[in-house]
Amino acid sequence: MSKFSLFNKFMVQEGEKEKMVDILLEAAESMKSLDECEVYLVNISDNEPNSVYVYEVWANEDAHQASLSLEATQTLISRAKPIITGMERISTLITKGGKGILSN
Repeated sequence: MSKFSLFNKFMVQEGEKEKMVDILLEAAESMKSLDECEVYLVNISDNEPNSVYVYEVWANEDAHQASLSLEATQTLISRAKPIITGMERISTLITKGGKGILSN
């Protein structure tokens, strides 16, 4: 079993971190209906007041790519774009298993 995983960092305008968290938590909620999305975690760091991290695990890379074209995803992206000052893909990973991951 191998899954496609991403660890991303979003940098946002000063004072907009909580708004970004809310948008990403809405994204996480919309992913609940997608079986291919196994993990979607929104995280913050006490040391970075203008950054939000997202860790995702997908059945495969194609499923992740397909999710980006969904209407709900596009709506959330359009709401987030005005407050995003940068994005960093920290890593693309191959998840081999562990707690919380469905095995094939």
